[in-house]
Amino acid sequence: MIQTVIQSRMPLSEHPLDTTRRPLPELLAVPQDSSIRHSTHSLPIDIRRFPSTKRLAVEYTSNFSALESFFSGDPSDDAAWETAISIRNQRSDENPAIAPVIKGQQHQRGAPIPAIEATALLEDPRCVAVVTGQQAGLFGGPLYTLLKAISAIRLARRAQQLHGIPTVAVFWVDAEDHDLDEIRSCGILDSDNKLTSVSLPISAPANTPASSIKLSAEIEKTIDELATTLPHTDFTPGLISDLRRAYAHGTRLVTAFAIWLEQLLGELGLIVFDASDPAAKPFVRELFSREINHAGTTSHLAQRAGEQLREAGFHAQVSTSPETVALFLQDGNRRNIRTDGTNLRIGNEQVDPRLLLDQLQSDPSCLSPNVLLRPIVQDRLFPTVCYVAGPSELSYLGQLKDVYEHFSIPMPLIAPRLSVTLVDTAVVKFLNRTGLDIEQLQPQDESALNRLLGEQLPSSVEETMLSAKQTIRDSLIAIGTAVVKVDSTLAGAAESSHGRMERELRNLQNKVLQAAKRRDQTLRRQFHRAQSQLFPLGSPQERAVGLVHFLNRYGSVLTERLISDPDLDTAHHWIISI
Repeated sequence: MIQTVIQSRMPLSEHPLDTTRRPLPELLAVPQDSSIRHSTHSLPIDIRRFPSTKRLAVEYTSNFSALESFFSGDPSDDAAWETAISIRNQRSDENPAIAPVIKGQQHQRGAPIPAIEATALLEDPRCVAVVTGQQAGLFGGPLYTLLKAISAIRLARRAQQLHGIPTVAVFWVDAEDHDLDEIRSCGILDSDNKLTSVSLPISAPANTPASSIKLSAEIEKTIDELATTLPHTDFTPGLISDLRRAYAHGTRLVTAFAIWLEQLLGELGLIVFDASDPAAKPFVRELFSREINHAGTTSHLAQRAGEQLREAGFHAQVSTSPETVALFLQDGNRRNIRTDGTNLRIGNEQVDPRLLLDQLQSDPSCLSPNVLLRPIVQDRLFPTVCYVAGPSELSYLGQLKDVYEHFSIPMPLIAPRLSVTLVDTAVVKFLNRTGLDIEQLQPQDESALNRLLGEQLPSSVEETMLSAKQTIRDSLIAIGTAVVKVDSTLAGAAESSHGRMERELRNLQNKVLQAAKRRDQTLRRQFHRAQSQLFPLGSPQERAVGLVHFLNRYGSVLTERLISDPDLDTAHHWIISI
């Protein structure tokens, strides 16, 4: 049985950004006065200030009413959860028998007992699911993959505790994704905190689904490269050994990812589901058939919602055309399907829809959903009451409310995932001591450092420089006025002299600044250490650095902290030292 979540150690407060909303006790709980909670272990940053966060993701957390027409309910509202659970329980007789399919996958992978026990709960008609998912990134993908899974586990535990029903956390492995360039690499911070990449050579056509890729002998060399790139810690030998068991020569890339994720979180009851499993496709045959019979409707509905989002001042994540069918034909590659109103087109080939429907009846694994239909398929297979989404997913899921209705599938609540940057204690202390705003560290230059160093100069130097600048300006204005009375042609010479003197003063000021830089190399090192950990090459850490890097650094303490810390919420981006 899945264990209930650890209780929050502080009373709940109202959401600081919208006092009409009651936050989720775990993911959205905010301390009474977050402005003073700058400990040496964690630093909450208002999500509105975190660089690269688009307006829709910010408003979703802080002002849900601006987006409520695009979603099924407010994930911070317990009443919305009650409604979502009730709707799912009323339709429990429609739930497909997906548990045996998952058990088959788990048996092949040697999944941990708690994950298998969680799967058994799906056979209970009262059971509901909190689902999240991601493509099968190398060695587990970026840090945010772990954050999504952790968020789903936390929410599932809370729902089970609060609503008294069996609730499971499911990780949907988007195994049929064909973006091989994105999933073949893993970002690592080396011993100098410089971002580097370890990549797996994959020889396959561009549209080959990840589920078709088997690991060649090259995987052994890639793991060797990872072992030499990672800064050595006490956890390194065990980590590399575990990776070699999961990512073995001859194993499917998707299976290796699932094994690795189960090793990390299966003991916490996470159900890992390989969405490419042919045994699951018969359960969604009717969805695929409906998409073919109503070709273009899904795209039209999503495009219309995207236009409405833009009219409301937001952005639309997915732009599609009405002739796009939300399916791929799988015949070794993933091939787009389009409609001309009567027939279908697959590449340059015209296909009678009836032929594709016949093929679907005999072999439902011949089709796979695109990004618009995947959530519908997911929530047909699972009794989903909530999906945990990243910032970009929030936007395209906001385009799908009418698509859910079109397929008569209840749209689940959508909860934002946790957003976290993991740094050493020295970085948190540096930020607290200097008062630098996190957004000042994203640009890959030294402008913020120069301002910081400038503030370290003795006030007498700064005051003297400002006084000299003003004195020169006043004196040269007076001189310019006087010389013009003697000879009007001297005005240009006076202005030129003014410019030269100001340049010389600026040069002197820069020399003083450079001297201060040389004097305070410690501050410079601290700045670059913080900058490289927070924003490797200018990107948010959770997107640029692989979770394997942090497992190598922190071991199992990493997942323990993220699971059990009751302070973490989604109204903030959390800078954490472990």
